[in-house]
Amino acid sequence: MTFSEFVEVYASEVKPRIREHTWITKEYIINDKLVPFFGDMRMCDVRPIDVIRWQNELTEHRDAEGKSWAPTYLRTVNNQLNAIFNHAERYYGLTDNPVRRVDKIGSKKGGEMQFWTKDEYLRFSEAVMDKPLSFHAFELLYWTGIRCGELLALTPADINLDAKTLSVTKTFQTIDGREVVTEPKTPKSRRTIDMPPKLAEMLKGYMAALYNLAPDDRLFPFTKSYFHHQMRKGCEACGLEKIRLHDLRHSHASLLINLGYPVLVVSERLGHEDVETTLQTYGHLYKTTTSEAVKKLDDLML
Repeated sequence: MTFSEFVEVYASEVKPRIREHTWITKEYIINDKLVPFFGDMRMCDVRPIDVIRWQNELTEHRDAEGKSWAPTYLRTVNNQLNAIFNHAERYYGLTDNPVRRVDKIGSKKGGEMQFWTKDEYLRFSEAVMDKPLSFHAFELLYWTGIRCGELLALTPADINLDAKTLSVTKTFQTIDGREVVTEPKTPKSRRTIDMPPKLAEMLKGYMAALYNLAPDDRLFPFTKSYFHHQMRKGCEACGLEKIRLHDLRHSHASLLINLGYPVLVVSERLGHEDVETTLQTYGHLYKTTTSEAVKKLDDLML
């Protein structure tokens, strides 16, 4: 069986088991980065040297501006090839996975994490305060740490103003031009988050101002691109260097860590699958609190 033929088998068995958006990403990588090189080769004939030559093509690639692919993207593509051969080995008796015998390319870690301090965020929020929809969306992203897709899926039914809580029960995505509300990213992403009382009060005013709001209406009926645009304009207005929307989530985590909250609290608030994920992502920030911990220990000594 050729690689292209096996990809069809792989797709029929993997696609129903994962989220639609995840499969679209996988499918693009397979068709654009894997099939052109391995498509006509028989699965059992692919050797480690073939994988090395394919890796070299990827690492040597440059676009029209002379830029290479990001290390994290190269690692993702490499992992997808490995997953296909793992599937063949595990379920179809392929005797050897050639990808496993070759060093991986790329890196699983991205570039330096960006985040705003509380003072920087307050400068930004003041610059967008005249746009209520954007302002309240950014307030929720910064002060709760929810993902952008989780924000865009929020409805009045997810908000309990009396208890001052926000329930994450779904996420919003745009797939092939279709606006889709799906299950949260992972099982642990389904969670209830306590809101600061001032945030709950602000949200109450925002919801009251929305005309004829139904329980299942989206509170922020826009896409990520709209908020990317608003974030850029806000940064230009206040003179801050632009960060990504997702970096507001990092900013929330950094704020909690600097306030002294334990990693378990941060993990549960962010909806990570386990504490290890939180430590891998934010462990380096905990080092900044070491001196304070040592000082407290010193104060306890006679």
